[in-house]
Amino acid sequence: MIKNKKAFIVGLKSYKLSNKEKLFLRKYKPWGIILFSRNIKSIQQTKALTDNIKKIFKDKKYPILIDQEGGRINRLNKIITFDNLTSEYFGNLFKKDKMKFNIVYKLFVDKTSYLLKLIGANINTVPVLDLRIKDASNIIGDRSFSKNKNTVSKIGDLCIKLFHENSIGTIIKHIPGHGLAKVDSHNFTPKIKKSIKYLNKNDFYPFRNKKSFFAMTGHIVYEKLDKINTATHSKKIIHHIRNKIGFKNILISDDLSMKSLKEDIGTNTIKTFKAGCNLALHCNGNLNEMTSVAKNSPKISNFIIKKTSQFYKILS
Repeated sequence: MIKNKKAFIVGLKSYKLSNKEKLFLRKYKPWGIILFSRNIKSIQQTKALTDNIKKIFKDKKYPILIDQEGGRINRLNKIITFDNLTSEYFGNLFKKDKMKFNIVYKLFVDKTSYLLKLIGANINTVPVLDLRIKDASNIIGDRSFSKNKNTVSKIGDLCIKLFHENSIGTIIKHIPGHGLAKVDSHNFTPKIKKSIKYLNKNDFYPFRNKKSFFAMTGHIVYEKLDKINTATHSKKIIHHIRNKIGFKNILISDDLSMKSLKEDIGTNTIKTFKAGCNLALHCNGNLNEMTSVAKNSPKISNFIIKKTSQFYKILS
């Protein structure tokens, strides 16, 4: 089931698979698919879409990802509203009343998981483990649990555990930490000048010892580790993620079509694998760009096969 795939993940254009997309999936065999609001009109329609994808691969456990954080990152917005249930809300509740937090947060994860299973998704790209930093870009903002690294780390552990208990995989993001970024990496390249000692103690701290099967890199330059390359394209930073932060599972790039990366899509893909990412992510559903990612992605490695098998074991 898992073998013979290529090491990339793509988005789709609309509510159902086009003929060209079907041909693309059969030909290039991406490791997984990511869903966005543009793919989700109703529960029945989305379930039909994910069933069709799984049929192509003859795999009921085929990885279907979604960004369903709550708050403003709500891909299920045509089905339900989660506007007030931001990570910041849960971080504040954690600080104020841990008992109430434990009850409400479990309900939130259980209900989110229930909806994801209804539509056929099995990986949620949470938790956001970036710190809330004053005067930083609002791209993180209330998507962060807290400015306190211990709070972020503890809620992160609980998030992963509760989703796993609900047979949903998680992707910690944006490793090694997006909090200090002054600009939005969708549009610009953030550059962080803080010392490695400071970063290890603060921004990188919440990512340590996480039991998530997956992590997503940030398109950010940490100048004291690598003056030129973003984390996604930096051997040095990925070495740091593996050895100092200690993340040993599948490492996925953030979206390769984001403007923080300055090369064409093909080059961005090649650099992602050269640096040590395991899977390349491309989100916008542009078939020409997807084809470039596919052609420049290797077959999945034995490491990915092994880790994907471990992930499949939590799926019901």
